[in-house]
Amino acid sequence: MLDDRIAPAIPDVPALVPAGDGAILCTDACRQAGGEEARRIFRTGEAYVAHTAFVAGRLKTAPGQLPYDVLELFAFVRPAVPCVPNASGIVRALGIAVEPGSEGAAQGLRQAAAQLLAELCEKSDAEKAAIRPLMPALTRAGWRWASLVSAAVGPPAGQLAPLAGFDAWNALRAWEDEPQPDKPSSHPVSPEEVARRLHALVGSGGEERPEQSAYAEAASYAFSPRERAGAPRIALVEAGTGIGKTLGYLAPASVWAEKNGPGLWISTYTRNLQRQIVQEIARLYPDPVERAEKAVVRKGRENYLCLLNFEEAVKRTALAPGLRTVALALIARWIAATDDGDISGAGFPAFLAAHLPLREVTDRRGECIYATCPHYRVCFIERIVRKARNAPIVIANHALVIAQAAQDWLSVDETTDTPAERRVRYVLDEGHHLFDAADSGFAAAVSGLEMSDLRRWLRGPEGRARSRSRGLEERLKGLVEGDERCREALDEAVSAAGALAGEGWMSRLSAPRGPGEVFLAAAYGHVRARSEDHEVFYSLEAETHPLGEDTIDAAKHLGMALKRLAVPLLRLAKSLRTQLADKAAELEPYQRARIEAAARGLERRGRIILPAWMSMLESLVTGEVHDEFVDWFEIVREDGRDLDVGLERRWIDPTIPLANEVLGHVHGALVTSATLRDSGGNESDWESAEVRTGALHLAEPPKRASFGSPFAYGEQSRIFIVRDVNRRDVEALAAAYRELFLASGGGALGLFTAVRTLRAVENKIVAPLAEAGIPLYAQHVDRLDTGALVDLFRSEENSCLLGTDALRDGVDVPGRSLRLVVFDKVPWPKPTILHKARRARFGKDYDHLLARLRLKQAFGRLIRGAGDKGCFVILESATPSKLLQAFPPEAPVRRCGLAEAVQEIQLFS
Repeated sequence: MLDDRIAPAIPDVPALVPAGDGAILCTDACRQAGGEEARRIFRTGEAYVAHTAFVAGRLKTAPGQLPYDVLELFAFVRPAVPCVPNASGIVRALGIAVEPGSEGAAQGLRQAAAQLLAELCEKSDAEKAAIRPLMPALTRAGWRWASLVSAAVGPPAGQLAPLAGFDAWNALRAWEDEPQPDKPSSHPVSPEEVARRLHALVGSGGEERPEQSAYAEAASYAFSPRERAGAPRIALVEAGTGIGKTLGYLAPASVWAEKNGPGLWISTYTRNLQRQIVQEIARLYPDPVERAEKAVVRKGRENYLCLLNFEEAVKRTALAPGLRTVALALIARWIAATDDGDISGAGFPAFLAAHLPLREVTDRRGECIYATCPHYRVCFIERIVRKARNAPIVIANHALVIAQAAQDWLSVDETTDTPAERRVRYVLDEGHHLFDAADSGFAAAVSGLEMSDLRRWLRGPEGRARSRSRGLEERLKGLVEGDERCREALDEAVSAAGALAGEGWMSRLSAPRGPGEVFLAAAYGHVRARSEDHEVFYSLEAETHPLGEDTIDAAKHLGMALKRLAVPLLRLAKSLRTQLADKAAELEPYQRARIEAAARGLERRGRIILPAWMSMLESLVTGEVHDEFVDWFEIVREDGRDLDVGLERRWIDPTIPLANEVLGHVHGALVTSATLRDSGGNESDWESAEVRTGALHLAEPPKRASFGSPFAYGEQSRIFIVRDVNRRDVEALAAAYRELFLASGGGALGLFTAVRTLRAVENKIVAPLAEAGIPLYAQHVDRLDTGALVDLFRSEENSCLLGTDALRDGVDVPGRSLRLVVFDKVPWPKPTILHKARRARFGKDYDHLLARLRLKQAFGRLIRGAGDKGCFVILESATPSKLLQAFPPEAPVRRCGLAEAVQEIQLFS
């Protein structure tokens, strides 16, 4: 029987949308309210808003009572449905027709609230029954929508269990094991097959481009049979924007996968491109069921919700008032609706991070207990790993590829993972980022955070600390009982872990406990003594030599303590592997998987992490300098606040381990990007591409090809080097950004090399832009993650976005939403100790190489289609002419004053 309820009337309060120094208020009509009035209304809670934390940040106040957050209601009623996290995004997602701008968004917000409550009334009895148990907890939490939602769905029936409604895991479908797939074959891919597949992908109504066909043919080399071990077929193929690169490589890649079986991984650097590839693969597999089986998105385990951590978070806080309970309820709704449990995906309500740190509901520290977890058979991570193992195509990211391929026998995420021989072909898109990905992937750090994480992994929560972490003993429960060798090694390892820095170590630097904290205190003092400015806003660093005797002595004692820890870890791992051999006939598959996972986790720490730390400490004691590494001490700071301290190590050339551990073991790899080379036209350009992708270190040279963009940059773009802006004067710099953004009418991306400068400029231009009807969003100012900021920017044609230089890679905004890019200065690399070592290795032009590549990548964001037009501005008069090689030769470059640039941009836009 259907429950035909009438949607409750929404409260007669205004919608509030931030605009300039104040907000647009809308009931029957809209008006502009000043800052004080907007803050007063917001603090009462008597208003409809979209994203409470974002609005609070914009109004520079905190809510007194919780407002009616329509974004929360949307996530509750339509769980796992993507929505840009602001008023305009909600209105668009619901299909409400309003005028563009803040007034239209405010009008639509009230309609959205009414429409969502009406949708609740129309849900089936089963859907309402799933919602009702959540309502008592949400009422106690003070959620403003609780009474209205309860009226729409009705009261819960009978006595509720303690976690009723939050226990979404009970409704999840269990995964099932499948047989191991066959090993990949080496059947070649013919040019005719590639041409037919490309034609099918482009479609009968699509435009076939000669450059795209030529690109697909060049990419096919990476899918030809390998002739000898250790000599992969590597293709370095540069494809200018507009070539149709994704379909170009999907043609040979998909043919290879169909003919040869699982073993193809397509990897990107950014999530945006991952999503784009998934969209393009829909052309290959139109049926969503088939597509879900044959093309699987695979991310690191920290990207997936951990059901056990979620359950423990619910037990701690779900019965308490406040936004944490609201966040947990919305996540419970999402769990019931999501297909993959990916909290970095488009459908997850990421705005909840303002109320609940997402690390609390993920596994970031290797604390998984695998088969002993009550949610193991419905685990999102286990499900996706099994799907990826059998899928012809896996879509991943560079970090995961490097982490897994570097040590396949010790999987970094400690799951029963795809064996090494199953990853035999790679497509490495955004290949210009391989150097940076390898730099992070092969790094090591003896730091406070790393040590305390390892101590927590071994010992679990200590003292009265409230933590969801589980120690080694709990993870090994049932595996060591009755085995004296295991028990002894476990006890010895847990005891030895006491030498590591513990929880709260940063507060004890003046009175450290144990060898780990003594070393950190010495490192902190060394950096403070050797750095130029003790009160600097950003991170501090210092070279490792010469060292004082106290620091050398601290390094020596910590090194000995780490050795005492590594020995029992490896002994315990050996004992567990002995169990695998001795009990092979009696172990169930899940038991074997659990023991293997535990042994890998111990071996990874005992054979990789701890030996790397001991080697670094030994170098401090002996004074040895390695030719291939650079070590330094660092105090990591954020907004002038100390976050971590320790000893860092990086490869000077991280593409050496990239080539040896990743590329050298596969049969073939396509490395592709629009910006592989430094600049066009010279043979030396390919040398820089080979150096930065690892191809230089492989047994056989790669096949190289380059295809220019079909766009008419001479007609579609303008480049200005502004000569008369004093960048060191914040007033002058802010005025330049203001006038440039006004000249383009919005659609502008402002990039900065310093966070403080970004914040200062944002503070000065947000009001005048708002007066002109131009919304401004800013990284490090607005309480939104980078992905949400870019989504907002993309969705509003006349908005502007400020960010640091690194933001350029996350911005994929076609059309008029991006028509102006402004750099506050040339994006030179920071003069760090690491960069100094690399400049010595790669030559004096290394700085110019990096700056050109950054400019080239940023310019590539500007023109994404044949109809796009855009301007590129650098506010540094001394921009060297040799950097201008980063731009297409036909793009006109003008050195001029600000007034002239503003006038030209007005005419061009």
